[in-house]
Amino acid sequence: MLIRHIIKRLGNFIIGLSELGKDRSTLDLTGDRAIEWSWVAAHIPDKPGKVLDFGCGDASLSLVAAVKGGDVIGLDQQQLHLPYKVKNIDIQKGDMLDFDFGEARFDVIINCSSIEHVGLAGRYGSKEVSDGDLYVMDRMRHLLKTPEGIMILAIPVGKDSIISPFHRVYGSKRLGMLLNGFSIVKKEFWAKRAGLNVWTQVNEDEALAVKPSESFYAIGLFLLKLDNCSSPGTS
Repeated sequence: MLIRHIIKRLGNFIIGLSELGKDRSTLDLTGDRAIEWSWVAAHIPDKPGKVLDFGCGDASLSLVAAVKGGDVIGLDQQQLHLPYKVKNIDIQKGDMLDFDFGEARFDVIINCSSIEHVGLAGRYGSKEVSDGDLYVMDRMRHLLKTPEGIMILAIPVGKDSIISPFHRVYGSKRLGMLLNGFSIVKKEFWAKRAGLNVWTQVNEDEALAVKPSESFYAIGLFLLKLDNCSSPGTS
């Protein structure tokens, strides 16, 4: 235990040294996960039913959904080895472009900082598919139960951009394409302003005006339901 404590202290000291001289006004994504994950966790309902956590990563949000009583499938392109085992979390390795869900339909889909990577080759093992993000959003729309199913979405927003191989950024043009077939129940936007590397809630226009890069963009948070006019089975 003493050795582990010493190693941890040494690691923190080295991290501190790496921060010396860093320009604190430089805008980056530091803290983005706190904004995104808190939004998702706050909007996962109690007893959420059948849940899909798309691009689940370390499955932290899968765990939140499971603790709330959900029956969770976590899907990720990477082979995951989690430090815990929970009976109502089923982690699957696969690509959302072609993963076979059979007859499964979901009450809740968690789509947190994942859709923007679909179809951009060179990161996370993705294949190059020009409109892969739009295809997968439509596919998830058909995986939601009607009419009560919800999607909890967190994405990069700003001026429309494709910054390969890192991410897409959704602006006034592609954002509408991405959300086609969904109704927005609730939305929220966060950004950092020049000279202050701190996230703050902003209006939609300010968020969509952000000039993105590989290391910075604004955040768009959405609670979505199926659009009654284009629900699966009626379109």
